[in-house]
Amino acid sequence: MSRYASVVPLVSTRALARPFTYLVDDAEVGTIVSVPFGKARRRGVVVALDDAPPSGVEAVPVEAVLGTVPPALVALALWLADYYGSTPARALALVAPAARTRRAGAKRRAAVEDPPGEAAPAELTATQETALARIVGALGSTAHVLLHGATGSGKTEVYLRACEAALARGLGAIVLVPEIALTPQTAGRFRTRFGDRVAVLHSRLTEAERRDERVRIASGEARVVVGARSAIFAPVDGLGLVCVDEEHDASYKQDSDPRYDARTVAAKRAALEDAVVVYGSATPRPESWARLERLDLGARLGAPMPPVKIVDLRRETGYPLSTPLLAELGAVADRGGKAVLLLNRRGVAPALHCRACGLTERCELCDVALTLHGDGRLHCHHCGAVRPAPETCRSCGAAEVARLGSGTEHLETELAACVPELELYRLDADTTAHPGRLAETLAAFRAADRAVLLGTQMVAKGHHFEGVSLAAVVDADTGLGLPDFRAEERTFQLVTQLAGRSGRDAPGRVIVQTYQPDARPIALAARHAVDEFLAGELERREALGYPPFRQLVRIVVSGPTPDGPLAVLGQLRARLEGVEGVDLLGPAPLLRLRGRSRAQLLAKTDTPRRVAVPAGRLLAAAAAAMRKDGLAVVVDVEPQSQG
Repeated sequence: MSRYASVVPLVSTRALARPFTYLVDDAEVGTIVSVPFGKARRRGVVVALDDAPPSGVEAVPVEAVLGTVPPALVALALWLADYYGSTPARALALVAPAARTRRAGAKRRAAVEDPPGEAAPAELTATQETALARIVGALGSTAHVLLHGATGSGKTEVYLRACEAALARGLGAIVLVPEIALTPQTAGRFRTRFGDRVAVLHSRLTEAERRDERVRIASGEARVVVGARSAIFAPVDGLGLVCVDEEHDASYKQDSDPRYDARTVAAKRAALEDAVVVYGSATPRPESWARLERLDLGARLGAPMPPVKIVDLRRETGYPLSTPLLAELGAVADRGGKAVLLLNRRGVAPALHCRACGLTERCELCDVALTLHGDGRLHCHHCGAVRPAPETCRSCGAAEVARLGSGTEHLETELAACVPELELYRLDADTTAHPGRLAETLAAFRAADRAVLLGTQMVAKGHHFEGVSLAAVVDADTGLGLPDFRAEERTFQLVTQLAGRSGRDAPGRVIVQTYQPDARPIALAARHAVDEFLAGELERREALGYPPFRQLVRIVVSGPTPDGPLAVLGQLRARLEGVEGVDLLGPAPLLRLRGRSRAQLLAKTDTPRRVAVPAGRLLAAAAAAMRKDGLAVVVDVEPQSQG
């Protein structure tokens, strides 16, 4: 018998962000269908069924059934659209991605083999046993726990044993990592234990590879899913466990609509499916530290955390390589081993500056300094604009054009000149753009004898390399000056995480170069004082009304002139002034990006929906007028930056 299905067509237009009624013979919530929509055919997802159509609606039949997604994922997507101020169609597209059929004769991309995982230890430590017992005991119900311990304290082994227990009970598991760079290492560890029952999902897979993995997951062939943030939407049947590794990492936040946070989505999915979420980190977010039940693993296994030497760059003549750092690199070259160097800036130099008139070369489309790269050109890391680097100042004609600071390309050149005995491997957005290059670089460094891995923050995130005896932060100050309340938190995390790469299987050393040796996050990171840092950070945030004590909603409007965004946000502020429990900051102008002026309104609230929902309605009502004026709006719940 035919029924009436509420179908959300998967279109991006906000004006069409609602269900439409169609006739269907055999469907359930989560059925993916092809429907006539205007003059075209669209994919859609059934979100509800009824025996009668809405009043005045004459329904037409769906054209075809294309597949299904679990009803729990439909509920998750609809919640996500509401919570993050997106549309149902955009959210449903996350759980029901298009799956094109493979062309006849199409060739698969050669697979890069994941590094093998370590053998299981003969026995767990007492703290691991306690943490595992708590997690396993909660399987089959909703629970959220923070697995905390120093880098190398055995968090991954707890994830593995917890997944083993979930599989034994017929439950599935999802293991999230913050960066695609960490997927091969993590997948290798899990495949060593669980073989072909492991699937991998992330955005750098080809469309065919993602489709094949989703088929394996949906069929039950693969019961453990490893991947970056989008893996939280994997169609795992009977989900029992989600492990969020390196839970402090801001990469779990999606930067395009829907702007979801995979950590928050994991918590909601667990609530919908009675699953346990384990958030793991050596440097947890203050939000997690304050809210979650803590399972403490304690110190590193097998070896103590390495000593940290702070180098005051104000008293050093060498930059980016100070005398103490060069001495330690020389020791690596003499004795063998490996070093990991972090410099969180790409290129040769972050800016070109005229010493005569003070001009800094800036992007013509963005209010940011241009970065000098090794190709002799200036690059904008926001809009991609490129132009030749001048030999003389464009303003005054002086030849006194100086490079300010240093980037990873310059650091690589300096290392090649100063320690030629060491093999160099660089990891940043420039070197990993090509598919497969990332895994190749990590594998080559892993196999090397005397080598340096240098790069941006991706070198500090969760990698475990044998033989690393030196870790160094080349410039610990790069993030401290940012206009962001999380600047100190992120500096502390980056320094502490990088220190954790050294000395896991041999005596290690850590060097932190800084112009601010007394800065609180740097001084506490040098002492590995995680508890002390978090206690102070929570005290500061409570006084200022920042997360976890209040939540943030950021509304950004961009347009062709500075006045338009400020005017729209001024009107929006006037409409939101009366909302209970909401404090508003702004509107205030932001840096221009890609030729467009921007402004933001920041709201502090106990309940983000109090702001996101009415703001979304008001902006939707003004959408036509805003498009006419060339204005665009972003509503960002739980923003990870304020710039």
